[in-house]
Amino acid sequence: MPQNFLACDRDQELLLPPSLREWLPEGHLAWCVIDAVAQFDLSAFYADYRGDGHGRPAHDPAMMVALLLYCYAIGSGRRGGSSGAASRTSRRA
Repeated sequence: MPQNFLACDRDQELLLPPSLREWLPEGHLAWCVIDAVAQFDLSAFYADYRGDGHGRPAHDPAMMVALLLYCYAIGSGRRGGSSGAASRTSRRA
């Protein structure tokens, strides 16, 4: 089932920081949210995407749900708050 999602590889090597696993400390709220979302049944989200892989790649629904929940958890669950929350998290680490 070749769905067309943009990759969300948290173990990908980057220039800075060397690994996303090193960016945030173990036990950080973001990891807790990611682990919780991994337990969710997101099949309804995935079912809405084309199964043939055609079209523009989409962000992985699990990553988007995790971002939304993380933003609500830190109090940035308002319109336009997610991009600021993501940058604040990166500056704190």
